[in-house]
Amino acid sequence: MLLAIDIGNSNIVLGVFDGNDLKGTWRIVTAVHRMPDEYTSLILSFFNRAGIPAAEITDAVVGSVVPPLVPVFSEVCENAFKVKPLIVEAGIKTGIRINMDNPREVGADRIINAIGAYKLYGGPAIIIDLGTATTFDVISANGTYLGGAIAPGISIATEALFSRTAVLPRVDLIHPKRAIGTSTVEAMNSGIVFGYVGLIEGLVERIKKELGENARVIATGGYSRLLAAETPVIDNVERDITMIGLRLIYEMNREYAGGEK
Repeated sequence: MLLAIDIGNSNIVLGVFDGNDLKGTWRIVTAVHRMPDEYTSLILSFFNRAGIPAAEITDAVVGSVVPPLVPVFSEVCENAFKVKPLIVEAGIKTGIRINMDNPREVGADRIINAIGAYKLYGGPAIIIDLGTATTFDVISANGTYLGGAIAPGISIATEALFSRTAVLPRVDLIHPKRAIGTSTVEAMNSGIVFGYVGLIEGLVERIKKELGENARVIATGGYSRLLAAETPVIDNVERDITMIGLRLIYEMNREYAGGEK
């Protein structure tokens, strides 16, 4: 079985594949100062509850936007599962051409998502990741990564309203009943949800205009289902696209992976 690890700024997502079959996913809050043994204990508890023996993990792949945690999870993989993970970094095979001024500065998560989306849906495609940051990644019909856009994430905007104002509360986002909120919480919910819907619709329109052709729009990330329900421009919601991208990258680089120690 393959263990895929996506280390994000807010959450770490784990997935276990048996061949192409994703057996399960789990989330851990990202904590830079947590020790390898702590992460190991959490991961093994997930696997125990799911009935997945640690000995059945034969391979691992790690994608990260938090550099200090890469050696931490390398140690987790080597100690808990006796495998040296493949690290998604500059120089590995991706199967796509990156058409950026400096390809090395593109976050691993953005490339992983683009690979997963292209495999599932082809191109041209726009991948919207609604995580800590809201990212738009564009891939052409022939699989070239063209670039994209980055905006603050919904959780950042929501927390900023709470922390940088004197009286606004922290809110849990739900589907707004109306644009004109009749309470402070309703007004905040409307402003954040519909505001990000406007952001998505506006950027998608501009990106398609620059492409000169239509493109499939795929949303992923924690808020993807919430926002997809409020706009017709999102064609598909694919919560596991990063896991799929990590598996594909592993398969393309299998000969360079550490395997069992």
